[in-house]
Amino acid sequence: MPTVKILKENSIIIPAEILNKLSLKVGDSLNLEEVDGDLVVRRIFPLIDQLTPNPLKDENSLKSLISRKNLQTGIMNIKGIGPKLAAILEKKEIRTVEDALYLLPLRYEDRRRIMQISSLANGTGVVFAGKVVNADVSTTKGGRRFFEVIIKDDSGSIVCKWFNANPVWMKRTWKVGRGGVFFGEVNQYGYQREVHHPDVEWLPDGGDPENIIHSDPANFGCIVPVYPLTDGINQKIMRRVMRDVVETFLPDIDSFLPSDIIPAGFPSLREALRQVHLPTAESELTLLNRGETPAHKALAFDEFFFWELGLVLKKRGVGLEIGIAFQVNHLYTKELAKLLPFDLTSAQRRVLSEIKNDMMSPHPMHRLVQGDVGCGKTLVALMAALIAVENGYQVAIMAPTEILAEQHWHTIHGWCEKMGLEVTLITAALKGNAKKDALSRIASGSAHIVIGTHAVIQDKVEFARLGLGVIDEQHRFGVLQRGILKKKGLNPDILVMTATPIPRTLAMTLFGDLDLSVIDEMPPGRVPIETKIFFESRRTELYDMIRLQINKGRQAYIIYPLVEESEKLDLKAATEMAEHLQVKIFPDLKIGLLHGKLTPLEKEKMMLAFTKGEFDVMVSTTVIEVGIDVPNATVMVVEHAERFGLSQLHQLRGRVGRGKDKSYCILLTNGKLSEDAEKRLRVMESTCDGFRIAEADLEIRGPGDFLGTRQAGMPDFRVANILRDGALLEKARQCAADLLKTDPGLSSLSNTALHGELLRRWGTRLELGTIG
Repeated sequence: MPTVKILKENSIIIPAEILNKLSLKVGDSLNLEEVDGDLVVRRIFPLIDQLTPNPLKDENSLKSLISRKNLQTGIMNIKGIGPKLAAILEKKEIRTVEDALYLLPLRYEDRRRIMQISSLANGTGVVFAGKVVNADVSTTKGGRRFFEVIIKDDSGSIVCKWFNANPVWMKRTWKVGRGGVFFGEVNQYGYQREVHHPDVEWLPDGGDPENIIHSDPANFGCIVPVYPLTDGINQKIMRRVMRDVVETFLPDIDSFLPSDIIPAGFPSLREALRQVHLPTAESELTLLNRGETPAHKALAFDEFFFWELGLVLKKRGVGLEIGIAFQVNHLYTKELAKLLPFDLTSAQRRVLSEIKNDMMSPHPMHRLVQGDVGCGKTLVALMAALIAVENGYQVAIMAPTEILAEQHWHTIHGWCEKMGLEVTLITAALKGNAKKDALSRIASGSAHIVIGTHAVIQDKVEFARLGLGVIDEQHRFGVLQRGILKKKGLNPDILVMTATPIPRTLAMTLFGDLDLSVIDEMPPGRVPIETKIFFESRRTELYDMIRLQINKGRQAYIIYPLVEESEKLDLKAATEMAEHLQVKIFPDLKIGLLHGKLTPLEKEKMMLAFTKGEFDVMVSTTVIEVGIDVPNATVMVVEHAERFGLSQLHQLRGRVGRGKDKSYCILLTNGKLSEDAEKRLRVMESTCDGFRIAEADLEIRGPGDFLGTRQAGMPDFRVANILRDGALLEKARQCAADLLKTDPGLSSLSNTALHGELLRRWGTRLELGTIG
C-alpha cells in the first residue's frame, strides 16, 4: 500500500485527535499496512461517513479519498511558495497541486551535454561552457543600446547579447574571467554567431562545468521542460516549483480507467505525468515537442474518455425521455412550398427529412443543423416549426442578437401571415403595453411562433403549449440557456442551428450529445463572390470600383471594426469615415451609417431604407454580420481586415452575393500583418467554402479560441488537442460507448470510482443531461 504524507492537520480529513491516538504528527507518513489497519479504519470511517454521500468501507476507498484531498492542497502550502508567488501562479490558474500537475510544458530544450563553442550549430538550442573575456554596453547602427558579452572556451568564442538590460547590474554580474555553463539558441547575423539572453549557471572559481550538470539536474544535464509563464516568474523558479510538486504529489494521482480500456503502449496516468514533466535522457525530443509521446497521448485519451463518457450519458438520458410524437400531415408545409418562388435544394430536403423523422419519434429531438451563410437554414427551421404548429403546439425561435431576431421575424412573419398564423417578436427592447400584450398572446396560445433573443427564456414568458425550440447561432448560447428554453414546455423538441461552420471533429466534441445534420449545398444561381486583398495604396482604385458598381444600380457596404476612435488602436472610426466619404469621396451619393449605439428601431429603419435603395453606400460596424439580406448589395469592403477573425470575415462576406449579380469582397489592410493575420486573409482570398475556412480558422487559432468566448458546457481540455489528437477522440468515443453497453449506469462495483471521477470532472453539467 502506498504511503500517504500528512501535510497538516485535517488536510486529509483525519482529525488531530485521531492522529494523537495513533501517535502520529504532522510530517509523518501514514502507511496503512504498517499501522494498526483495523484501528485506523474503525476510528476514521464514522468521520468520513459524515462527509461523503457513499460510506467508504475499504482501505482503497480511504486511500482514494486521501489522495483526492491531497491534490486539492492549495499551492501556497508547497515549500518555497509564499503569498506573492502564489498570486503570480494564480494568474496561470494554478491554485491547487492538481492544477500545477496539469500545467504541461509548452516545449522542451535539449540540455543533455555540453558542446564546444566551435561546434555550435545555428538555429538550435545548445549548452556550452566558457569564460567571460569581454563585457560592455554597445549600440546598433540604428542607435539601440544593448549589453554584449564574449564567451570563450578552448575551441573558440561566441557573442551573447541582452536588450533592455540594466547595464550596471550586468557589469556587476558578467565579470571578465568568470566561468559558467550557458544555454541559448545560436543564430547567425552576418558573419557573427550570437546567442540572445542565454540562461547561465555560474561556476565556482576553478569549478568543473560537468559538476553543474550533476548539481543542477532541474536546469542542466537533461531534457528541460519550458513552461508557460506570466509576469513575475522565470523558468528556473517555475521548474523548481513543478519538480517539487511532481516529486511530492505524484503518488496521489490515480487512474480511474479500466485497464482493458487504456490503449496498448500507453503509460498509467501517474507515469504519464512524470514523463511529461521530468522526461528521461532517453526521451525522443521531437515527439516531446510535438506532444506526441505515449505519455502525452495517455493524458489526452484520459481527458477525451471522460468527456465522451459524459456526452454519451447525456444523450442517452435524452433518448429515454418521453417527448412529443408529432404527426406530419403537411397542413402548412405544402402551403408554404407553394408560396416560395423557388424549390428547396436536395440538401434542405434531406435535412428536413431527418428533422421530420426525429419529430415523429416519441422521444425529444436534439439536432444540430450546420450550414454555410445563405444555405437556407431559416427556411428549414420554419418548415419544422410548421409541423409543430399543425399539431397544435407553439414554437420558440431564439436568436443571439435583436437585429437577427428582427430579421427572422420579418422573413417568417411575411410567409406565416399569408397562412393565417401569428408570429410574435419579443426582445429586451419591448416595453410597456406592447410587451404585456405579447406575453398575453404567448400565454393564451394565440401566438403560434415566438421569435426573440434571450428575452424568450425570461421567467415572465409563459407558453400555453411549447412543442419546439429553435436556437440559432448555438455557439453564442451556453447549454444552460438550452435547458431553460426546454423547461418552458413538457420535453419539447430542440433544434439548434449554426451559420458558423464547425469542423466535424469540433462539432462532435462540443455537441456530441446532439444529432448532426449538414446543409452542404447552396441555392442554385448563386454567383461565387470574388475576394481580393487590397493594401492602403490601392484605396483610390477601390473607390473607383465602388462607384462603378453604384453606376450599375448596385449598392455597397463599408465595414469598420469600431464606432468611435479607440485610445489603444489607431483605427479609422466609422462615424468619421462616413462623413469623409460623403464630403470628400462620394459627395453625389447617399451614405448611410449603421452602428451598435442605434436602437433596434433605428437600425431597422436604416436597413429598411438601404433595402429600398435610399442609400448607395452603408458604412457600418459589424452589427450587420448576420441576418441582414439585401440582394442588391454587391460590394463588401472590410477596413482593417487584419483585425477581424476568419469567422467574422466569412460572415461579413456572406452579406453580399445574395442576388443574381456578381459580387466582390475587398479586404483592405495597411500591410503591417502578423503571420496569423496574413494566413487569415489569404484563406479568405482562396476560398468561399465555409467549412474549409472553419478548418483553417481552427488550425490558426486552436480549439480554445475557435468559438470566441468559452461557452458553458465547452470542454476545458488541459492536455488534449482536438486537431492533433483527432484519432484519439474517436477511440475515446468508441471506448465510452462500449463501456456503457456493458454497464449502462456505471453501477457495477468495479466502476464505482470511475463514476465518482466522472461526476467530479463534469460537475453540474451532467445534471443537464436532459437538455441535450
